Amino acid sequence: MKRNRYTFGIGTIGRDMVYSMVSMYLIYYLTDVLEAPTASLWWITGIIFCARIFDALNDPVMGLIVDNTRGRFGRFKPWIAFGAAASGFMTILIFSGFDLSKGLNIVLFGVVYVLWGVFYTVNDISYWSMLPALSSDQKERERIGAVARICANIGLFAVAAGILVFTEALGNIFGGLQKGYLAFAVIITAVLWVGQLVTLIGVKEPEDMAGKGGHTSIKELISVIIRNDQLLYTAISMALFMIGYLTTTSFATYYFKYAYGDVNMYTVFAIILGVAQITALAVFPVFSSRFERSALYMGAMAAVGAGYVLFFFASAGSILIVGIAGMLIFVGQAFIQLLMLMFLADSVDYGHWKLGRRNDSITFSLQPFINKMGGAVSSGVVSSVVIISGMKDAESAAEVSAGGVLLMKVFMFIFPLACILASYLLYKAKYRIDRKMYEYIVWELEQRKENQ
Repeated sequence: MKRNRYTFGIGTIGRDMVYSMVSMYLIYYLTDVLEAPTASLWWITGIIFCARIFDALNDPVMGLIVDNTRGRFGRFKPWIAFGAAASGFMTILIFSGFDLSKGLNIVLFGVVYVLWGVFYTVNDISYWSMLPALSSDQKERERIGAVARICANIGLFAVAAGILVFTEALGNIFGGLQKGYLAFAVIITAVLWVGQLVTLIGVKEPEDMAGKGGHTSIKELISVIIRNDQLLYTAISMALFMIGYLTTTSFATYYFKYAYGDVNMYTVFAIILGVAQITALAVFPVFSSRFERSALYMGAMAAVGAGYVLFFFASAGSILIVGIAGMLIFVGQAFIQLLMLMFLADSVDYGHWKLGRRNDSITFSLQPFINKMGGAVSSGVVSSVVIISGMKDAESAAEVSAGGVLLMKVFMFIFPLACILASYLLYKAKYRIDRKMYEYIVWELEQRKENQ
């Protein structure tokens, strides 16, 4: 149904705006807007890292809860609604302006941050686990997934391109940059709530896909993941990819401020990359109709690798080289992210075929679990490098040593490339659900249904 494609996709615009602001710009907000003392920043770095690990461990449990939910409004929508409302409120509190020179405020910030993660998890798992329930056709899933990823990237790059400009403008209106960030958080929270309302009202889940699979106990949770070998390999591969991807994106503002030498160029760069990545997602179905997924993945990896090497050796101020490198990386990453989403969706059917039980939400709980684990690692890496390199106490690029810039570039480009390459090698060695195997799985599941 075309209606499902668009009403499902629209729901993720605000979700990714909120997630991008918290996951990609919170550290920058703490260091360069609130100007948290170095001692406090070390404590906050530890709190964020531990909170993300804790939150990630909650994801499969939330998936279990959603899978076992039965009611007049279905499994997914009640949790989508509650998670959206609560996580939006916590987003506003995060940017409300804590005085982080005081120990009690650090504790309060940590509590709010943990609650944000818990409530976002409620929404995230219920939202994405609805995807495989909307269609069992691979191509239709790709179309639904492509629209959703396009909308997600619109949200992501709207924040990436607009956050510096709009927070400054809003700060001038409301009396300070911190208040500008708070106003921006309120605006994107409103977008989150409106978009999620479109999904809740507009998406219709096919009746024959709803409620498949029996009750799963807490004791069976781990075995559902481990015994589905394709899910397990996909999850590890996705984790490696997200560590690399989120580390690179989290360094971007610092790169343009301290390595490139002009933080305002970050906005231009983000707009160009946003358009390129959204275009790549829009044309993905065309390439998918002509090439096997394995060929698309290999081509995307080649583009990402070339982009990272080019970016690392780009000299300060060379916007053309930086732009080309960024386009190669983010166009390739757009394909990889969508392919991994499809691998995850297909592993739902594989698990149903192999284990005799359909666990949509447990399976898709691994996506936010992976994102948060990747975010925890990337936040720890970025915070540590910012402090050790001297960027924490610098006002401009001239105040950061060549060694400090090199340290940042190593962890922004070389470390992520190694993670992403390892992700691809694991996929090549272990993933085996190609088109023919998937068609056989769907056929056999239909035969079992007819014989019941």
